[in-house]
Amino acid sequence: MIFGVFLVGLVVSAGKVWRTSRELNACKDSNLHVGSRAARYLAEVQGKDSGSRAMLAGNLRLKLSSRVAVVRHLAASLVLLGLIGTVVGFIISLSGVDPQKAGDVASIAPMVTKLIDGMSVALYTTLVGGVLNIWLSINYNMLCTGTVNLITEITALGERHAGS
Repeated sequence: MIFGVFLVGLVVSAGKVWRTSRELNACKDSNLHVGSRAARYLAEVQGKDSGSRAMLAGNLRLKLSSRVAVVRHLAASLVLLGLIGTVVGFIISLSGVDPQKAGDVASIAPMVTKLIDGMSVALYTTLVGGVLNIWLSINYNMLCTGTVNLITEITALGERHAGS
């Protein structure tokens, strides 16, 4: 389950990075697509005063920033799933311990095996959840940087067009 959530986050992140990069390149080349975020923003700021443009720029910043929040939430859920796996692992390990059979030498080996199996589940899920969280968090930070660059480029483009 942890790996599935990670894959969803990775695909969502890659799609958003691609879209942000494409829009950023289009802004820098002044080659705006008809339905692009920048083209819509330019149409909105056309003929507006500086106060209205500032408000529209704030709205743009909120929209674009909230668009990447899903990646942050998926990354955070990986840690939580790892911790749930830790609890499940401890439950597995403790379910094999029978205090009444602890004195019987023949029953100790199966109990220790069950204990080791449960602990391995606990440790592996914690490790996988943490490592994949770091990976997806790096993707999120790159996406945030690209989004900030896109917001800056779109608003600068809007200001240049408003002045002409």
